[in-house]
Amino acid sequence: MGVTVRYRASRERWVVTETNGSDRNQTTFRTEEEAEQFASKRRTEIGDALYHGKMGRKPRYTFADGLMRWIDEYDTSSQASNINNVAEWFGEHAPDAVLGIETLDAARRMQRQLRKAGKSQSTINNRTQVVKRVLSLAFREWDWLDEPLDGKLRKPTPKNARQVFCTVDELRELLSAVPEEYAEEKKIIALAAVTGMRRGEILALDQSNIHGNRIILKPGQTKSGKARVIPLPGDGAALTDSVPFVTTPHRLRKAFEAARIAIGKPGVRFHDLRHSYASMLAEAGEAMTTLRDLLGHSSLIVTSRYAHMFDSRLDQVAGKLPTFRDQTATRSIIAEGLKPVNH
Repeated sequence: MGVTVRYRASRERWVVTETNGSDRNQTTFRTEEEAEQFASKRRTEIGDALYHGKMGRKPRYTFADGLMRWIDEYDTSSQASNINNVAEWFGEHAPDAVLGIETLDAARRMQRQLRKAGKSQSTINNRTQVVKRVLSLAFREWDWLDEPLDGKLRKPTPKNARQVFCTVDELRELLSAVPEEYAEEKKIIALAAVTGMRRGEILALDQSNIHGNRIILKPGQTKSGKARVIPLPGDGAALTDSVPFVTTPHRLRKAFEAARIAIGKPGVRFHDLRHSYASMLAEAGEAMTTLRDLLGHSSLIVTSRYAHMFDSRLDQVAGKLPTFRDQTATRSIIAEGLKPVNH
């Protein structure tokens, strides 16, 4: 039993084929979106029929239900832009998508449409992460799903990922160039440089996140949905004394743009401060697992984009290993003595 979608060029139609043993039923549509929506609906109906009557069957919830509960229970301000974009897309293309296979199908349609629209892989991944987060909570915390489904949505590593880093001197120059009227924004830029935090994470900070010389981000405040502990440098208290920051994304952008133009680096972006932080950690000799934890990556696969920073230390590793040259030479002599003798 299954439902498939394919394009029949000879008829210029999209065909949804439903098979059940030897039985087969086909329905045609003019557009791919109509075909995918119908196929998703039929898969859900078939799934309901298969599970109908089973003890402990869970109530049906829509993706919109999950999105609203996530927003109600967690601080999602750092991801507001992506959440709004995903909510808008689902509201227009899949308003009643049930959490489960139907939501997965809708998310994959969203990915395809974004790709066709020329959106970057990073943008597609950020919006996909919203769906993955709702699916994860639905299974792990709300008990709305019988199995984890968030792992079924892929987020390919962007091929065009930017690797722009600022040196320590360039960061100092950048901070010095922030106009005086942007004192609050200057603190935010400095905090991003010494913590590697994302802009949304910094703007969402309040005093409950500050614990001495550490910043502790709660699960709902991070992109990965996991808590994160970030150490502050010795003068870090001066950067967090006015948390929550009284500013707007627009003011922060204006301050950063003015500073980067003043130092002759108009191509530097705010997110490059995060890359620069990773670079400084690598140069200081920190392990890749430390970078993963401090940056809040979901796995070392994500952190591996910084792997080239550790190349200069590989030779140092070899120098720390013991040498077996004498033992190897001894084995060579023994082997020479065991060669067969020709008479």
